[in-house]
Amino acid sequence: MANFKKKILIDLDGVLNEYGKEPYDENFIPKIKEGAEDFIKELSEIAELDLFTSRNLMLFAKWLLENNLDKYFKDITNVKIPSYLYVDDRCVCFEGKYNETLNKIRNFKTYWK
Repeated sequence: MANFKKKILIDLDGVLNEYGKEPYDENFIPKIKEGAEDFIKELSEIAELDLFTSRNLMLFAKWLLENNLDKYFKDITNVKIPSYLYVDDRCVCFEGKYNETLNKIRNFKTYWK
């Protein structure tokens, strides 16, 4: 039986780029974050990677090519598709307790703020 890799969906802004350091511009994607390529390369060895963004997909595809990251991803999407895991700078992990989850949501701040 084949050994299938689990699908992981990775967000662009704040995970792979220097998002939050300058004002948002829908026509410009900030530079790649230090360590992002090594992270993606290693992760791609154990998982099937898809990339998520709410940005223009053509602009995003160009950014991927310019940063030599396209080879690590199976697909890019602007829809959160079903995946084993999501890697995003704007998320809260539900650990089975609603009160703790509400507190995490009330006190949430992105790492870059």
